[in-house]
Amino acid sequence: MTKIVLSRGNIVIDSSVDEALLSPSSTTDETIIELRLAGICETDLQLISGYMGFEGVLGHEFVGTALNGPFAGKRVVGEINCPCGQCVYCQRGQNSHCPHRTVLGIYRRHGAFASRFSLPARNLHVVPESLSDDLAVLTEPLAAALRIPEQLDLAGKSVLVVGDGRLGSLCAAALFPLAGELAVVGKHPEKLQFANELGLTTYLKDKLPAQRKWEVVIETTGRKEGLEFALPLVEPEGVVVLKTTVAAPHQLSLTPVVIDEIQVIGSRCGPFAKALDWLIQQGSILQPLIEKTYYLHEGREALAHAQKPGTRKILLKPS
Repeated sequence: MTKIVLSRGNIVIDSSVDEALLSPSSTTDETIIELRLAGICETDLQLISGYMGFEGVLGHEFVGTALNGPFAGKRVVGEINCPCGQCVYCQRGQNSHCPHRTVLGIYRRHGAFASRFSLPARNLHVVPESLSDDLAVLTEPLAAALRIPEQLDLAGKSVLVVGDGRLGSLCAAALFPLAGELAVVGKHPEKLQFANELGLTTYLKDKLPAQRKWEVVIETTGRKEGLEFALPLVEPEGVVVLKTTVAAPHQLSLTPVVIDEIQVIGSRCGPFAKALDWLIQQGSILQPLIEKTYYLHEGREALAHAQKPGTRKILLKPS
């Protein structure tokens, strides 16, 4: 039972057997999931750098097969926040903000970079038969992109996505039909090619038009400098949507936020049902984002590859 474990800042490939995952109980809400594919994202890389102080099995983007529970035998994807269901936030429907929650592969819960792992049945969504594994595995990050139009009306607005990486490309693909106009700025011409092929305007970071500003700027860089770069690009009374979470502390002046009356919106997890529908209808355009698939036992090599500048989506499959 291969697992990719983060232990004291080191990556350990663990093949020990977890008996609880071999014989699923019918009396628990936890569904045992056999991995089919998992995706590496920037959050996984930040966890390795110390973000959240996490130790355990990494991974939260996945498609797998449920081995027990109401979805037994079906392919599933899963929401990563596991709330208590009892607190005031859960009662308000703010499950992803439950202070007692565990989070798959991020906070107090082992993740999906394992041959088998578990999630509560209520977190799971059945994958339609028409959707391939290599697109279904993108459900969680695509849902994060689709969280933005739940928070903010983009209709008729000029929008700039800052970052040409994995999440930035997903945001561009998901959001450009909703905006008045959408552009992408990044550092890598080869990664900006994805947005170019969607018909979007793209800019290299050091060649942005002088004085050009946008009504909405979506920061997806995965770098602590991202917000500092984004703020001068938003119009007065505009909005910055902040997607980046990093281990390193932020150090910047918020004076421009006050002077230009800029709104800064944090944006995290999003709607899985909408993401699955989107993937069925348009998912094929995301295929170029997938670069390479490794086996779980090649986890160190896979994570090292994902950390290289210019890398697209790296996937993992069972050994």
